Amino acid sequence: MKKSSLLCVGLCAALVLTGCKSKDSAYRKAYDKAKAAEAEATITNSNVTETPVVTPLVETTPVQTTVVDNLDNVTVRQESVSLVNGSGLREFSVIVGSFSLPANAQGLQNKLKAAGYDAQIVKNNERNLYRVVASTFNNKADAVRSRDQFRSQYPDAWLLYNK
Repeated sequence: MKKSSLLCVGLCAALVLTGCKSKDSAYRKAYDKAKAAEAEATITNSNVTETPVVTPLVETTPVQTTVVDNLDNVTVRQESVSLVNGSGLREFSVIVGSFSLPANAQGLQNKLKAAGYDAQIVKNNERNLYRVVASTFNNKADAVRSRDQFRSQYPDAWLLYNK
């Protein structure tokens, strides 16, 4: 009786272990399908020209934030900047991007110029950052209105008061 039950258990174990074995043909089908999809993606991507991605520098904490006047409750940063590329700054400017690399700043400047804005690049030498100025104004009210318009596309747009 012991021998026959032991024989049955061994036979069942052998059937279970051999019945769960994966077939090579299933692996081959999945491999061929993945290769075909990869080849198709390569053909599709070879016709697409990639443009460089301009990634703005993320500012975590500003070094200096000074309120020039707070009559209308709008914060304005006061920084000493020098003009790198553009027609010249006025008293208040709308900043839409800050970059550590000048090439990234030029990319955003070109994008804004293509959209019809007189974009400029200034450099904050204290922080070694290139700021992209979307527009510049002599009075704060006009600068605030412009900043509010730019915030639909550039949510982190802010005002700069040039020292």
